[in-house]
Amino acid sequence: MSPSIFQINIKPDTPGEVGLPKMPIESTIVTEWGLEGDYNRFRKKEKDNDRDMAVMIISTDILDALNNEGWPVKPGDLGENITLANIDYASMAPGQKYKIGAIELEISIICNPCSNLYKLSYVGEEKGPQFIKTLMNRRGWYARVLKTGQISAGDAVSLLYI
Repeated sequence: MSPSIFQINIKPDTPGEVGLPKMPIESTIVTEWGLEGDYNRFRKKEKDNDRDMAVMIISTDILDALNNEGWPVKPGDLGENITLANIDYASMAPGQKYKIGAIELEISIICNPCSNLYKLSYVGEEKGPQFIKTLMNRRGWYARVLKTGQISAGDAVSLLYI
């Protein structure tokens, strides 16, 4: 099967809540700052709107692995904006450029797990440290938007540059 967008996820700025889990939508516009309708408090407040962190992506193989390890992770739970299907997460690396629907992204940095993940119903304070350890190097990638445009669930994904 060809690589594609499995799910698009956003969460608007909601006072008193963290930015996850993100909820699925069918399509959206992606600007140089990220997905329309999504708010990333960490990027905006702590990282001065760093464009290298405009979009977070992950692949379903990581979600499947986490489920097999007993963590009932669903697309959007880890805060990713775009959940990709039929791409090997282990093959993704900084500097790679992808065409995703009408947009182009360049993987910039790995997304490290944080204590906001404790808010997930199946994690909590008690299991939080174990979940953080489990997610090291597996939470997803931040990416810079090279070409803006619209994306929709099911759009094709292709590697442009390694």
